[in-house]
Amino acid sequence: MTTLMMRADLSPSSSPGKSSRRTRTTRYVAERGRPWPLGATADRNGVNFAVYSSIADRVEICLYGDDDRELQRIVLPALIDDVWHGFVPGLKSGQRYGLRVHGPYAPQAGQRCNPAKLLMDPYARGLDRKVVGAIDQFGYAVGQEEEDLVIGDVDNGATAAKSLVVRSRFDWGDDQPPRIAPEDTVFYEVHVKGFTQTMPDVPEALRGTYAGLASAPAIAHLKKVGVTSVELLPVQAFIDDQRLVELGLANYWGYNTVGFFAPEPRYAANGADGGVDEFKAMVKALHAEGIEVILDVVYNHTGEGNHLGPTLSLKGIDNAAYYRLSEDPRFCVDYTGTGNTVDTSSPPALRLVLDSLRYWVTEMHVDGFRFDLASALGRDTVGAYTWRAPFFAAIAQDPVLSRVKLIAEPWDLGPDGYQLGGFPTGWMEWNGRYRDAVRDYWANADASLPALAACICGSADMLEPRRRRPTASVNLVTVHDGFTLADLVSYNEKHNDANGEGGNDGENHNRGWNCGAEGDTDDPEIIALRARQTRNFLTTLFLSHGTPLLLGGDEVARTQGGNNNGYCQDSALSWYDWERSTQPFAQDLQAFTAALIELRRSLPVVRLSEWPHHGVGSPALVTIEWRSVWGLSMSPEEWNDPAVRCVAAVMESRVAEEDSVMLLFNSSGDETTFTLPAEPAGRSWQVRLDTRDGVVTAKDATEARRIDAGGQLTLLAHSMAVLTGAPAHTDGTGSAQDAR
Repeated sequence: MTTLMMRADLSPSSSPGKSSRRTRTTRYVAERGRPWPLGATADRNGVNFAVYSSIADRVEICLYGDDDRELQRIVLPALIDDVWHGFVPGLKSGQRYGLRVHGPYAPQAGQRCNPAKLLMDPYARGLDRKVVGAIDQFGYAVGQEEEDLVIGDVDNGATAAKSLVVRSRFDWGDDQPPRIAPEDTVFYEVHVKGFTQTMPDVPEALRGTYAGLASAPAIAHLKKVGVTSVELLPVQAFIDDQRLVELGLANYWGYNTVGFFAPEPRYAANGADGGVDEFKAMVKALHAEGIEVILDVVYNHTGEGNHLGPTLSLKGIDNAAYYRLSEDPRFCVDYTGTGNTVDTSSPPALRLVLDSLRYWVTEMHVDGFRFDLASALGRDTVGAYTWRAPFFAAIAQDPVLSRVKLIAEPWDLGPDGYQLGGFPTGWMEWNGRYRDAVRDYWANADASLPALAACICGSADMLEPRRRRPTASVNLVTVHDGFTLADLVSYNEKHNDANGEGGNDGENHNRGWNCGAEGDTDDPEIIALRARQTRNFLTTLFLSHGTPLLLGGDEVARTQGGNNNGYCQDSALSWYDWERSTQPFAQDLQAFTAALIELRRSLPVVRLSEWPHHGVGSPALVTIEWRSVWGLSMSPEEWNDPAVRCVAAVMESRVAEEDSVMLLFNSSGDETTFTLPAEPAGRSWQVRLDTRDGVVTAKDATEARRIDAGGQLTLLAHSMAVLTGAPAHTDGTGSAQDAR
C-alpha cells in the first residue's frame, strides 16, 4: 500500500502582479482503497474514489481550486471487477474534482473515451455550478466532414462543471416520512424555482430555491390548498442545451439530467455543498407539516444526446455499458426523442439507477418518484417492453424502493411504447386516458360520455383485471406539459412563439375550448363560463376514483398566455404570478379548490383503496350506478348515443357512517333539469356544490339545500353538481342494504 506523501510542491502564484514568490501546494498520492461504494466517499482520513469502466486503460481524478485551476491529477491505482479505485489520504470534503478517462476512441465500436474532456462523476453528490452547453464539451473535432469519427483535442477542464466531494453532517432530528396512504393522497406538481420566484413574503435571497420552497409562506400556501404530496419537476442536476443557450433560453423544466445523485445547483441559495443540505432542510420542513416530497426523475436518457451530442460523463466513461446502441454501435437507440436511451437491462446502468434511487430515499429522505418515460426503463435486453423487465424486478425485491410511491409516465417512443395499465402491481400511472376523456367531455365532444364514465370509476376496466388498485390511476387534467387549466378554458390553439421554434413545438391536439374568444377577453359571459368550466374540471378531478394530481398554480388561475410547452421559459411566462393571485377571481378559485379537496377528504366513497367489491364472494362496500336525466338507469341506447351529454353517477356507500354521493353532469349548451332517483322513498340529498357559483356547502349547514328522492335540480349549461346523502338503507348491524 502506498503511504501518504504530502510534498511541498513549488508552483506559480495565482495572484497576478505579485513577485515571483511560489506557494506551497499539497501533493496527494493515492492508496489502493476499495472498489465500493462508487463515487467519492469522504471520511475523517481522506476520500475514496471508485469509477466503473470496462474499457478504460487509466482513470485520473483531477483536483481543482476555486479558480478552476487544475491542481493535480491522481491516477486511480487499482482495478477490481472493472471498477477503478483509490483512497486519497488527507483530501477533504468540499474538494472540486473531475474525471479523465483514458481508453479507446472508436465510435464505430461504440467507444468514446477522450481524456481531453473533464467528466462529471456519475455518482457525484454535488456539482459546483449549473451545467451549460458549450462547444468545448464535444468529444469529437467539431466541423469535420467525418463528424464524430475524429477525436477532438480541445481540453475543457477550465470551463467544465466540477463534481464536489460531499460529506453531509445534516441533523435530521426526528424526521419521519409522512407515509400518506394512496387513497388519501393529493399530488401537487410544482417547479421549485417557479413556485417562489415572485412570492412576495419569501425573502428575496431565497426566492426560487430549495430554501424558498421550505419557507413559511410557501408551506402555508400548500397547507391552505390542502395537498398532501409535492411532486417536484426534475431537481437532479441537468444541462441547459447549447441550442437553448444560443437562443437565450434555458432548460426550465429540467428534463435533461446529467447527474443522478446531485441536486440541481441553480436552486440552491447556498451552493457550498451543491445544495445537498439545503435540499435536506427543505424535505425536513415539508415533512414536519405532513407533506410528502416526490421527485420527477429522468433515468430514461441523459443530457449527452446522440452520437453528435456532448461528452459530459457516461459517454466518455463507458458508452456501451450505459446506453442502448443500435446494430451499428456508432449510433444510439432513441426511444426517448432526446437522442439516447439509458439501457437498464445492462448491469452497470441498472446499478447506477438503483443506487441513485436508494440514495434519494435513504440519504435525502424523499418519499417517492415519478418516472419520466417509464416505458423506456421497462425494456429487456432486446428492447421489448415487459413488466418483468430487470428494472421492475430489481425494484420489487428492494426493501427500500418497493415501499415508496412509484409513479410511471407510461409511454416512450419505442415499439409498443404506450403502456398505460401495463405496469406491475404496486405502481401508480399518470392516466392520459383520464385527461383526454375529461377534456373531451367538458369540451362538449360527441360520444364522450362512455369514456368519462370509465374514468370516473378509476379506469377499472383497464386496471382491475390486472389486480391493480383504484389508486394506481393518477388522475390529471393538466400537468407541466401542456396548457395550464386557465389556458385550457381560454385557448383553442397553442401560442408558443416565445420558444423560438416557429410554433412547431408542443402538442397540437389539446382538446381545449376557449369558451368563445381566444385568449384575454372582457366579455362577462365568457369570463363566467370559463370560471364555471374551471370548476367543472376541478370537481370532476377530485371526485373521481383514483389519485388526483393538481398542476401547481391551477388553484390560482396561473396562465402561460397559451404557451403549451414552457420547457425553455425560465421567465415570468412560467413562474407563478403571485400578484395576479391576489385578484378576487383567483382568491375565489383558491378557496374553492381547498374546499373541494376537503370535501373529497370527507367522502370515503370517493377515496377507494380497493375496488367496490370487498373480496371474492363478499358483498360490495360501494356500488356505482349511472342514471339518466330522468333518474332511471342508463339504457344501452343512451350510452351509445353520441349526442347524450347529461348523466348522473350515484356512488352508494354500504357503510352506515359514510355518505353516499351523487354527481350530476351537464356538458351541453342547454340548461337541463335532472330528476333524482325516486328510490328509496323518503331519502334526502343535500346539494354540496353547484359549479354555477362555486360554493361548497358544509354537511348539515343551516342553509343547506335539500332535495328528496324523486325531486328535481336544474343545472346551467356546462355545469355540474355534487350531492351527498345517507346510505340508502341500513340493517341493525350498521351495514347498508340495497333498498331497491
